[in-house]
Amino acid sequence: MERKGYAKGYPPIGDAKDTIPIPEDGSVRFANGKFEGDFTEWLNYGLERKGRFVGLKNADGSTKTECGIHVSGAEKTWDRDLWEVELSSVKKVESSESALEVKKSGKPSVMVVYAPWCKYSQDMEEELEKFAKESSVDVYSFRGDEVRDFVQAELNTNSFPTVNVIKSDGTAVKYDSEVRTVDAFKEFVDKTLA
Repeated sequence: MERKGYAKGYPPIGDAKDTIPIPEDGSVRFANGKFEGDFTEWLNYGLERKGRFVGLKNADGSTKTECGIHVSGAEKTWDRDLWEVELSSVKKVESSESALEVKKSGKPSVMVVYAPWCKYSQDMEEELEKFAKESSVDVYSFRGDEVRDFVQAELNTNSFPTVNVIKSDGTAVKYDSEVRTVDAFKEFVDKTLA
């Protein structure tokens, strides 16, 4: 499938919003399935971002150079945090140090590592809340998208959300299912702590 923009010299990188002719003077073109002109500047590793987000601004007025989740000052793509402190049975862990304290407490618990912008984290909020109200162990939430190295090393987290049962010896056991219901959480906790 050929895009209409190819004939106008738009290199075939990214989706429609990213196919901006670079350099802007048109000295490099993509026509009939081939580049014309010196395209090395356009195709060098990582330089494809040069053409992206041209003219787009963040909420603070700065120019976008990356997608919203990787740029400080970028627009917030979510309207609130999950498991709000005053309203939730899920206890909020606010720092990496506090997460380690939970692991080292000697008490079994459940800790979900989440990102507030993650659809799957948002989708499981209600079920985890119900589970926390019924659970015999403490249930914690920890925002992990801003401390990825820590959550990868300490809390088995490569994607969001990640649910862990923390055993009394501090071992974090990852829940490897995408079934995120009260009954599924109960079954996993009971089996892991048996």
